[in-house]
Amino acid sequence: MLGNDITSPVAIKEFDQHGFMKVFDSQKIALVMDHFAPNKDIKAAKQCKTCRSFARRFDIAHYYDVGDMGIEHALLPEKGIVAAGECIIGADSHTCTYGALGAFSTGVGSSDMAAGMASGTCWFKVPSAIRFELINSLSEGVSGKDVILHIIGRIGVDGALYRSMEFGGSALSSLSMDDRFTIANMAIEAGAKNGIFEVDDITIGYMKERVTRPYQIYQPDPDAYEQIITIDLSQLRPTIAFPHLPENTKTIDEITEKITIDQVVIGSCTNGRLSDMKMAADILKGKHIAKDVRAIIIPATQSIYKECIKRGYIDTFIDAGCIVSTPTCGPCLGGYMGILAEGERCVATTNRNFVGRMGHVNSEVYLASPAIAAYSAIAGYISGK
Repeated sequence: MLGNDITSPVAIKEFDQHGFMKVFDSQKIALVMDHFAPNKDIKAAKQCKTCRSFARRFDIAHYYDVGDMGIEHALLPEKGIVAAGECIIGADSHTCTYGALGAFSTGVGSSDMAAGMASGTCWFKVPSAIRFELINSLSEGVSGKDVILHIIGRIGVDGALYRSMEFGGSALSSLSMDDRFTIANMAIEAGAKNGIFEVDDITIGYMKERVTRPYQIYQPDPDAYEQIITIDLSQLRPTIAFPHLPENTKTIDEITEKITIDQVVIGSCTNGRLSDMKMAADILKGKHIAKDVRAIIIPATQSIYKECIKRGYIDTFIDAGCIVSTPTCGPCLGGYMGILAEGERCVATTNRNFVGRMGHVNSEVYLASPAIAAYSAIAGYISGK
């Protein structure tokens, strides 16, 4: 189970108020300081201190703080903490990310987190399932972010309400693990209880390098589904979610007006992985962002950051006029490192574009892939080239 520096302090308070004297398993709890860390203010410092003290008190094995941290939903798979067939709860709605590995993972409230830390159990109403049958393969310039934005645009933000979104089909082998993490990450934006992928050789190959304990691979029953939706990946185009809901989607070809922007954010638990960094760097190399655009690049983990340095991506980003941040969720939830002022627009590779999500209630967030974000940073307006 998982908590971060925003949700864990609430759970720890509940844990202590109920008089619990021990955690169910110090090896199966992960606390990741990623939302307002490095501390943005005194309140954030107090929250992290609360988590740090709790981790020391109960010898929590997976405690990650400044210098040894990352954005939680990129960090846990990278560290081999989550695997196929496991049940993971997290006091963060995007815990559904780990379904990319064939796990049942879902977000819970801080009270459930407190109960989970104490007992190691949690009760669920078993969700019905929607299967997304993926066929053919993605065209050049189209990625997992475009897949999930297309799906949410098609079924709506409540189209999978308390249901399991399952992804499989003949096209599965054409999707990288990073694509799968991105797709599973945003299942919650369709209202789903969880998102989950069938386990194949690509999944097993990913876990082989990271997971040392036994794990269980489950296969779906053929009659398990309430609904089956076929998605032809070859027909998808780069897709952007307009304010103020992830379902308000348009393809790049459907945008006829010039939408000028003030900021670009490339990172987050949705699109801060190495392939996302590569996608952005390939586009930005030898170019410079538009004069009036601020571009913020956030590798999702320290390991990804280091690899970006080795590959020269950091030089590319800085030469292009971007800034590069330590791993943090800061701008995604309007916390810090990229707050929007009134009337400003941002193209972000994040997962939510609700009113006021990244700052002022009269600002606008457009969700897109790292490719669209990078092209837009150069152009100064939403662009696909």
